[in-house]
Amino acid sequence: MTTSEKPRIADIVWEGDSQQILQSWPKAIRIDFGVSLWEMQQGNPARLETRRMESVGKNVFELKDSDDSTWYRMMYLTRVGDVIHVLDCFEKDSAKTEKKDLRRATARLSQVQQRLMEERKNAKRKANK
Repeated sequence: MTTSEKPRIADIVWEGDSQQILQSWPKAIRIDFGVSLWEMQQGNPARLETRRMESVGKNVFELKDSDDSTWYRMMYLTRVGDVIHVLDCFEKDSAKTEKKDLRRATARLSQVQQRLMEERKNAKRKANK
């Protein structure tokens, strides 16, 4: 790819009920997350604050936003090929992320990794035929 070429716009894959949870949030918060996802789909940094979530897995990050009463979080697996996997969306009211939210994101990451491994195996089989 030359410097003048833009990367392909990444797809978003929503794991579990993450999209439904995001859709239940206040409109301004949804817009903030939507803009950040759009930026990331284009290969740019998110506008919202991010942090690594090594406790969940390699290449997992958390997008962070808040309003006057609630902290909103989205955990995602960075771009794999042309896909960003949104693992979980949740609200929190303290600085510490609850264990149940970490466990759910970790379980969904395992499912994504398993699917990706199966896709690679299937692609390899097709190539060998």
